[in-house]
Amino acid sequence: MKYNTAQHTQLQSMVIAALLCAIGIVIPMFAPKIVLEPASFTLASHVPIFIALFISPSVALAVAIGTTVGFLFTGLPIVVVLRALTHVLFAMIGAFVLKKRPNTLTTLGGNVAFGLLLAVIHAVSEVTVVTLFYFGGGMSQNYYKNGYLVSVLVLVGIGTIIHSMIDFGIAVFLWKPLSRIVHMPYNAKIRT
Repeated sequence: MKYNTAQHTQLQSMVIAALLCAIGIVIPMFAPKIVLEPASFTLASHVPIFIALFISPSVALAVAIGTTVGFLFTGLPIVVVLRALTHVLFAMIGAFVLKKRPNTLTTLGGNVAFGLLLAVIHAVSEVTVVTLFYFGGGMSQNYYKNGYLVSVLVLVGIGTIIHSMIDFGIAVFLWKPLSRIVHMPYNAKIRT
């Protein structure tokens, strides 16, 4: 039987994507939550998606969709599931940027700029979903008590930027040692 490197790499990618999906589904169950009524933020919940986009666009897509399906099966409100679905956007943009420019994360400035770019895309996407539900009357009363500016733009928008940057930092910290032991092609070269 002849060894097929391409099939081996595809199998590795599938297994890593599945593991990252599982971690992405489990993290919200056990990780600490920061609650700023009416919003809440689960520490490290985006880390598997960031690690996936460091690997490849296909792994990023699989993990973003897989974790969204996980949210769907937990019985969370549809607005939360749709917010999770928007992660496909920042994951794919980030993965394609790293595929085209693998040295993006080799400098501190590159790390910060890339993380901030993804955080803004992440926040704009989630604010868009919440805005549609907010003006459609589909949010909890706490959102309406605080008003659109505070509940949506500040808590969801700015809160998501901060949350995304923290999770991105955790992912970069974890990716440094992981990138040395992952024996498959990946896109993100990291500053050591």
